[in-house]
Amino acid sequence: MNLTDARKAKIPRKKKFPVGKGQASGAGKQCGRGRKGQGARQGESQRPYFEGGQMPVIRRIPKFGFNNNAFRLRFETVNVGDLDEKFADGDVVDQDSLRAKGLVNRRCDGIKILGDGPLAKKLTVKAERFSASALEKIAKAGGKAEAIGAPPAPAKQG
Repeated sequence: MNLTDARKAKIPRKKKFPVGKGQASGAGKQCGRGRKGQGARQGESQRPYFEGGQMPVIRRIPKFGFNNNAFRLRFETVNVGDLDEKFADGDVVDQDSLRAKGLVNRRCDGIKILGDGPLAKKLTVKAERFSASALEKIAKAGGKAEAIGAPPAPAKQG
């Protein structure tokens, strides 16, 4: 059995029953808690996956898979429509100018320019990556798209 085969069990739910209302009710005296022990005490709580001390099923089933998220490259995206709004004709657009204009705020490994929105201004755009539609719109407006070299390999994050 693997974790991918596990399905949530359908648990039949009973209606709540008043306990401790006399022995004739069938749930008097010990109120369905049994005799002595942890389960009989007030505030009794065991972890839902606790199996009485035997190795729980969650630890018996092997782990599997792999992800490399700690080392993945994180790119901030900017649309050409935003560049058209924030920059003047003939400006050079790079990571520093994008941060100054507030288009990029978070820490990232590079910038990717996407092609959403109109672009009428002639801009020189320097970024790590471009979408095909962004390259087309920048060229159509008479600007230049300069691909900066690949960003350095990221350090582990987390």
